[in-house]
Amino acid sequence: MRVTTSSLIRRLPRPKHGISPRNLSVEASAPDAQYTTLPNKIRVATETTPGHFSSVGLYVDAGTRYETPSTSGVSHFIDRMAFKTTETRSEEEMFAAIHSLGGQIMCTSSREAIMYQSSHFNSATPQALSLIADTVLNPAFLEDELLSQRDAARYEIREIKAKPEMIIPEILHEVAYNHTGLGNPMLCPEDRIDLIDRNLLLGAMKAWFRPERMVIAGSGMQHEELVELVDKYFSSLNPSTAHTSSSQPRQYTPPPHLLNSSAPSPSKFTRAASYLFPTSIPAVSDPPSLLTKSSYTGGHKYMRDTSAEFNHLYIGFEGVGIHDEDIYALATMQVLLGGGGSFSAGGPGKGMYSRLYTHILNHFPQIDHCASFHHIYTDSSLFGLFASFVPASSGLRGGNTPSQIMPHLVHQLSLLLYTPIPAAELSRAKNQLKSSLMMALESRAVGVEDLGRQILVHNRKVPVSEMTDKIDLIGAEDIRRVANRIFGPKSGNKPTVVCMGHEDTGDWQSVFRKYSVASS
Repeated sequence: MRVTTSSLIRRLPRPKHGISPRNLSVEASAPDAQYTTLPNKIRVATETTPGHFSSVGLYVDAGTRYETPSTSGVSHFIDRMAFKTTETRSEEEMFAAIHSLGGQIMCTSSREAIMYQSSHFNSATPQALSLIADTVLNPAFLEDELLSQRDAARYEIREIKAKPEMIIPEILHEVAYNHTGLGNPMLCPEDRIDLIDRNLLLGAMKAWFRPERMVIAGSGMQHEELVELVDKYFSSLNPSTAHTSSSQPRQYTPPPHLLNSSAPSPSKFTRAASYLFPTSIPAVSDPPSLLTKSSYTGGHKYMRDTSAEFNHLYIGFEGVGIHDEDIYALATMQVLLGGGGSFSAGGPGKGMYSRLYTHILNHFPQIDHCASFHHIYTDSSLFGLFASFVPASSGLRGGNTPSQIMPHLVHQLSLLLYTPIPAAELSRAKNQLKSSLMMALESRAVGVEDLGRQILVHNRKVPVSEMTDKIDLIGAEDIRRVANRIFGPKSGNKPTVVCMGHEDTGDWQSVFRKYSVASS
């Protein structure tokens, strides 16, 4: 059922903060979801989910893919400087207000979004939104707080670099997208840390934090209540008057929990893992959003580390963007390959019957971890496999070199191109993907994030039932067709190969040619 604008407007009481129902654009995307566009173009969305707790979030079309050499590092620091001193609250007052919520409030960022989100008792929604508005609209960016975060960023970078499972996906993106756009680093480059100052941060926020690039989503409150609160705290924001065509909000990218990889995700860096770049304020007339297209190039990189416990080998290809109809087939393919650690408690739903378990982990005890991954973005994605294994040079029995392990990974991709997929295996992968989607949305916080990021571009919530219906339609021929599109010999798609450890891969191109995978 679609609720008409006029019927919803009649339900809205006259707000107390200077807007009337006649000035609101109000619609409902589903019986349990409503959204309103305020006169300044900021969008408000709510979903009906009864309970004692509420969740509200601000979602901004911003992130590291928008950074340029003159703004590198700002996303990381915007994230880390959230809920610090503002022009209206001291740091102590901010902390006291946060603790009084009786819940949690945080800022996180990714390559295509920066979000501020709170989960709290129902009665605390006005205070939560007040804190979010204050940290976004009135940041002080005091020098002593920036100095503290510079030290924290250095520590964070050291910690991440010491964890191959976290740093290699970052390097994979940099190699795949040639260090631009989606290939920009999530963490501030070390040589940029001391260059991040108040003027740079304020300039980036002025360019990015525009009302037409923002959505506020909530769950556990009346829609009219949230509309009034957003008008109270955010009506001072003015929409952009220049570059409207190039500054339009990006299209929907699902939260990390949805259609996502079983592999470690860069989004798990920290509470504030983020985005990043020299010292002049970005001009509003030349916003970072002009650089929205990332060009995939592929390539190879080896990082020698003879002290590492394991060798690590990643193979990736450019996949399709979130709006491509083949995204569900590619996500199903990732679940079908599956994989994980060599030790698992097993049990239903653990993916123990996926191909990388049954074909690789169950046969090669020297492989500690082997899994597929799929990082999805608006206009692109990274799809592939990785393995961590005992090095041959370690002296331990059964060790291998990357050149010995790579053929096994490439062979798994070739099977999707050249062999039939059993119906039972495909059905199991589809069911597992559908259950993962639905179980993720059981979380109120994930549901609100999903709602906010969908409204950010779609202006509607895509129901999970619509997603599962599309997954149901996938057949074995769809998997083979999409596999050929992504890494078939006529795809025109080149691989990205990243290796870290005791030895390099050797002649990796010949392995792809041998199995007729990827373009020569």
